[in-house]
Amino acid sequence: MFDITRSDLYNEDLAPVPQSERSWGMWSITALWVGMAVSVLTYTFSAGMISQGMSWQQAMLVVLLGNLIVLIPMILNSHAGTRYGIPFPVILRASFGTVGANIPAIMRALVACGWFGIQTWIGGTAIYTLSSVLMGFQPAGPEDFIPILGLSPGQLFSFLIFWAINIGVILAGIQSIKLLETLAAPFLIVLGLGLLWWAVQEGGGFAKVLSDDTIELVRGEMPGEFSFWRAFWPNLTAMVGFWATLSLNIPDFTRYATSQRDQMLGQLIGLPFTMTLYAFIGITVTSATVLIYGEVIWDPVILIGRFESPLIIAFALFGLTIATLSTNIAANVVSPANDFSNLWPRVISFRRGGLITGVIGILIFPWRLYTDLSNYVFTWLIGYGALLGSIGGIMIADYFIVRRMHLDTDELFNPNGIYSYGGSGINWRAVTAMILGILPNVPGFLAQASHGSISFFPALESLYTYSWFVSLALSMLFYVIFTKAIPPSVPVVFPVSDEE
Repeated sequence: MFDITRSDLYNEDLAPVPQSERSWGMWSITALWVGMAVSVLTYTFSAGMISQGMSWQQAMLVVLLGNLIVLIPMILNSHAGTRYGIPFPVILRASFGTVGANIPAIMRALVACGWFGIQTWIGGTAIYTLSSVLMGFQPAGPEDFIPILGLSPGQLFSFLIFWAINIGVILAGIQSIKLLETLAAPFLIVLGLGLLWWAVQEGGGFAKVLSDDTIELVRGEMPGEFSFWRAFWPNLTAMVGFWATLSLNIPDFTRYATSQRDQMLGQLIGLPFTMTLYAFIGITVTSATVLIYGEVIWDPVILIGRFESPLIIAFALFGLTIATLSTNIAANVVSPANDFSNLWPRVISFRRGGLITGVIGILIFPWRLYTDLSNYVFTWLIGYGALLGSIGGIMIADYFIVRRMHLDTDELFNPNGIYSYGGSGINWRAVTAMILGILPNVPGFLAQASHGSISFFPALESLYTYSWFVSLALSMLFYVIFTKAIPPSVPVVFPVSDEE
């Protein structure tokens, strides 16, 4: 029998988690999703749809529907993690090969590094604002900025403090993440409901805050005639793309789940309902700011700074910091830590992979990216994430259609085994299917990202509106066709095992 512990593809962090060490029950998985879903971007996403012309009910529908849709591949890709106790990059070895798995894994890791930098800057900003309230100093202006960096010493110090907190949790290990999410979840729910109560009370009640007149004030002047369907599809795709990357690496967490039932119910309870609740909070509180302050305040950090009581400001900013930390650690550090570890398992551990993520998060200067939040986050990160639906399609097709849910975990760590695809370590079928799934969406993605300076045929550009759906479906189809038409020299279809 092949000894996986001697393999160059093995380290303890990537190794299968034995059943005796799996302690994440249904409520642990639920808490994980509450901790990830409660964030500044969740708050602002739905409110942003109001500015495009949607009613608040339509915006809520998009959020709920988008999260129910992405929940399907989320639960499907979770199955292998729970059944075999292995993380995302190891599962990829089955379809892409022991070497080829690094291609989609690093594609996923790069998105996470971008998100990590943005969220760390948001958390650092909350700490800086909190410090200004408690210590009574005025926030820095452009004249105080450090050359090249483009931020003040205080802002830099606050950013690095929050960065160090994130890294500290990662260095403490995966169980510290479970503890963080479990403790943070009820606190974040109470905090959100408290903010909602304040907005409704100060704004004159739900009927007034969410009235058509108030929503019109939030929306402002529309540049043209509003079409619901023209706004619906791009926002639905963006909402799916919001968690499209997590739908790939969710096995990084479900490998610790006690059962398939627990991971499925935990995700069903935790993801769509938390996202919808906080989307409603974001819409309601943003609408209330028009009535309370006479202007629309989209950013919750700025809103909290407008409160009069230093004690309330301190509590709210502390809560915002916890929300950002719980989102950042789970959504943006765990995956790249494992993905970078998969590049060189004998040298890069989970903790070292987390440090690599942290360093990249500093080097991308996230405070500069955040100044163009709409373009970078909603065009690049979410758009790029939607394109990665192709990876999800291949994972689902390989695991459920080709392999009938059967994997040989020892062979996943064998560089010369059945998943080496003849010794090259790369399954060209998966790589080609991934490229073909992404390719039709690239013209629309480039046109959107360049704000129209790059143009293609309208029909090609319109495909980007459905990019996640297109890339997932095409890659799934091509992968099955290639595998059936030109099967690998070693058979890939196995009988169904009796394992759970």
